[in-house]
Amino acid sequence: MKTIDVPVREQVSAQTQEIFDKLNKKMGRVPNLYATIGYSDNALKGILDFEDAFSHGAFTPKEREAVNLVVSQVNNCSYCLAAHSMLAGLKGFSSEEIMQIRKGLSVNTKLQVVLQLAKSIVENKGAAKPVLKEAFFDAGYNEAALIELIGLITVRTFTNYVYALTDIPVDFPAVPALS
Repeated sequence: MKTIDVPVREQVSAQTQEIFDKLNKKMGRVPNLYATIGYSDNALKGILDFEDAFSHGAFTPKEREAVNLVVSQVNNCSYCLAAHSMLAGLKGFSSEEIMQIRKGLSVNTKLQVVLQLAKSIVENKGAAKPVLKEAFFDAGYNEAALIELIGLITVRTFTNYVYALTDIPVDFPAVPALS
């Protein structure tokens, strides 16, 4: 079976090298997942632009991070769980909250509605339980927020699938399994 290695800067195109330089400046490094996506200029630019497009939408940074966690949990992506657990901690979630979020749970009822809907969307390949969609709208979200939630799920599922098919080294602290 062919293995996919994390490319170094010299192994990617000039366009991807420019993106790597921007990532290095912003993050201090190029995470292995982004480096691997960098085999394709279009995919790396596209996913970064797509992620950025949702960074100013209906959801707060903490809510987006929570969605990243629950989606990565459902998709069983240890890479994204490690990365987003670290980021969730930096955004103010405790270790206990992170574990609950991964289960689709939160003491914040509005966030729990978002998590439950996101979890259902992923588990049911888009055919979420209607009661959860109704709860989302009852919680004060609108159609634009629903579309953005689907976008957030799409972004994370893309990276989850890249990891699943490449099995690249996780370059973030590992996270405990759910009990």
